[in-house]
Amino acid sequence: MSLIIAFAVPVFLLLIGVEMLIGRRGGVRGYQVRDTLASLSMGLGNVGIAAITKAVMFGSWVVLYEHRVLDIGNAWWVWPILIVAEDFCYYWFHRAHHEVRMLWAAHINHHSSERYNLSTALRQSWTTPFTGPIFWLPLPLLGFDPVMILTAQAISLVYQFWIHTEHIDRLGPIEWIFNTPSHHRVHHGSNVEYLDRNHGGILIIWDRLFGTFEKERAPVNYGLTTNIDTYNPVRIAFHEWAAMVRDARATGTLRGAAETLVRPPGWKPGDASLTSRELRNHTDFSSASAE
Repeated sequence: MSLIIAFAVPVFLLLIGVEMLIGRRGGVRGYQVRDTLASLSMGLGNVGIAAITKAVMFGSWVVLYEHRVLDIGNAWWVWPILIVAEDFCYYWFHRAHHEVRMLWAAHINHHSSERYNLSTALRQSWTTPFTGPIFWLPLPLLGFDPVMILTAQAISLVYQFWIHTEHIDRLGPIEWIFNTPSHHRVHHGSNVEYLDRNHGGILIIWDRLFGTFEKERAPVNYGLTTNIDTYNPVRIAFHEWAAMVRDARATGTLRGAAETLVRPPGWKPGDASLTSRELRNHTDFSSASAE
């Protein structure tokens, strides 16, 4: 575990306690004990699994760094470039884990809570430590030091903690560049217009550039399009993997099974698909005001 994360965890827990004390107000749903315990259990499991996978990942970075195409070094000016580069990798990691069913099976648990508070930030996957590392492989090859990359990832993770709250409203001009609670509430929404939107980590500019940005307008319905109604961390972690396998087998063909794994969530053979793109295409948003 990064030292940054190790020092941040007690602060995370303290801030969760503060948010609990603030309680429900102004439409905020607040905390529910079993939901919070499920999120904390998922976070604890993720830390244990990631401790192993990050060791393997770091070793691969070291190998790639030995074959780097650029000698960037570790001067102070490298840090802001790395933070932006790491966030670019994070955007594509995050977007892919929404748009590819096999990757969504790993990421879905982070969206499974029907509440949105700081404890939701800790509802981390037990399987993205296996599906995610490939997205950061270009960084050491480009010449970024592996230790610096690990630190940049930790900075991104710490940043994303505070955006999981309903207690902070819009933040004005900084929302053009940075990810904020408002932007990330959209990301956690099951409203059709909010599905697969706002994938950025620290920066929201990638969503604006690549057409996945959505402003918070309608009240957000948190959770999944079909909620799983469980607080069992094992079921939260693996329910979508099981559903994906069932859907793949139900296609009856090898091609259909393969497509189930790599197509977007909601895809089915023929005309039965209900992917987020298809849902948006069949929903009238004319009443929503443009940004």
